[in-house]
Amino acid sequence: MDAIQALILGLVQGLTEYLPVSSSGHLEIGKMLLDIDPEAGGLTFDIVVHVATVMATLVILWKEVAWLFTDFFKPLAPATQASGMGRLTEGQRYVLSILVSMIPVAFVGFVLKDKIEGIYEGDESLKVTIVGVCLLITAILLTLTHFYKKAKEKERISPLDAFIIGIAQACAVLPGLSRSGSTIATGLLLGNDKKRLAQFSFLMVIPPILGEALLDFKHLFAPSAEYIAEHGEAQHIDTLPLIIGFVAAFISGCIACKWMISLVKKCKLIYFGIYCALAGILLLILR
Repeated sequence: MDAIQALILGLVQGLTEYLPVSSSGHLEIGKMLLDIDPEAGGLTFDIVVHVATVMATLVILWKEVAWLFTDFFKPLAPATQASGMGRLTEGQRYVLSILVSMIPVAFVGFVLKDKIEGIYEGDESLKVTIVGVCLLITAILLTLTHFYKKAKEKERISPLDAFIIGIAQACAVLPGLSRSGSTIATGLLLGNDKKRLAQFSFLMVIPPILGEALLDFKHLFAPSAEYIAEHGEAQHIDTLPLIIGFVAAFISGCIACKWMISLVKKCKLIYFGIYCALAGILLLILR
C-alpha cells in the first residue's frame, strides 16, 4: 500500500464510519478498486484508521464525554417514588445504556464474528455479493425512517432501547450493513430523540472499536498457531501510509461526525438510503 492509496482509504474510512453507508463495505470496495492485496498489511491499516475515527468522536463530542465522566462519579441522586433506578444520575443512566448496548456486540464479537467472516474469507465474489445485499438492507432501514415517524420523541434512551440498538450494531458485523445507519435507524424507529440518538450512536461504538483493536493487536504481535493457520502471517506495511491513513481518517471523521449529527436532527437520511440502494444494485450487477 502506497501513500496515495492510504490517503484515499483513510478518507473513505473517516467519512463512511459516520455516514450511514457502511465503512467496512466501502473499505472493501476501495481496496478492490485500488487493486490492493487484502493481505498486504490490511489488518494493521484497518486498526489504525478505526482508532483514528474513535479519536474523531472524542474530539467532536468532548463536551458529552467530559460530562459523562464527571456525572458518572457523582453520588447517587436522592431517592424518589420511582424504582431504585430513579436514584441514578443522568450520566450514570447514560453509561448504563451504553453498557447494555455492548452486550449483543460482545456476544457476536467473541462467539460469532470469526465464523461469519469465515463464510466469505478467500472468496471475493461472495464477499462483494454480501456487501451488495447488505447495502440494500441499509437502504431499506434508512427509507423506513423517512416514512415512519413517532408522534412524540422519548426524552432519554432507555436500557431496553439501548439493547435493541445494540442488536442492530451487532448485525453490522456483516460488511455493507452500516453500523451508524443500523443504530440510528433503529433508534429513530423506536421513537428516540434525534440529537440524543446521534450522539449515543457514536459514543456507544467507542468501547467495541477499542476492544476489537486490542484483540487485533494481539493477533498482530502474538498470533496463535490457529490464527496463523487460518489467516497466514501478518504482512508488513510501511509507517508513512499508516500515518497518512490515520490523519486522513481523523480529519474526515471529524467533519463527517459533525455533519451526521446535523443530518439526523433534520432527519435527512433518505438520500443515503437512495445512495446505498444504487451502490448495492451496482455491486450485484458487476460482481
